[in-house]
Amino acid sequence: MTMAAKQLRNILEAALLAAGRPLNLDELMALFEDADRPARNEIRKALEELQNGFADRGIELKEVGSGFRIQVKAELAAWMARLWEERPARYSRALLETLSLIAYRQPITRGEIEAVRGVTVSPHIVRTLEERGWIRVVGHRDVPGHPEMFGTTKEFLDYFSLKSLDELPTLADIRDIASLEAELDFEGTAPAPLAPAAADAEAQAGEAEAE
Repeated sequence: MTMAAKQLRNILEAALLAAGRPLNLDELMALFEDADRPARNEIRKALEELQNGFADRGIELKEVGSGFRIQVKAELAAWMARLWEERPARYSRALLETLSLIAYRQPITRGEIEAVRGVTVSPHIVRTLEERGWIRVVGHRDVPGHPEMFGTTKEFLDYFSLKSLDELPTLADIRDIASLEAELDFEGTAPAPLAPAAADAEAQAGEAEAE
């Protein structure tokens, strides 16, 4: 028996709200018993209908690196930020430049980052980005010393509401680091999940990083 479209939308909406994190298609399909499990295309259609239903509301359904999530629309972030007393994180130019180089030129080594920036990359910056879950070691360059190569993670995509790296603003559209900061909302006002977990709220309110 085919599940009613409205019931399917309600189940998916409830699951995305309850999870407090992105859910991929496999996780959404696992909500159902074998006998009443919708096909993948039915779930995708229901998600599209949910997304369309949010068009005139303060929330949206967004596909990010880890799957789908319901989140506050970006244009409402300034009001939502007042729900938390903590000040959003502000990051140093050095950290933003390092993260930007990793995002656009990955896989990239620390030495290659230093060659572009012209200064030494602080171990504290790399550690901060790793602790945030935004970068990871993806391999080692086949040169003497076998330096680590860094790349971004799904958590990076999730935090900045990106489905893939293809959604990064093009370099032709970015004149300087301030433009990139505005594009990706590096100051902690990226769209937040509707009901973020305590750990996510804490991460968004982390301490500023010095160069």
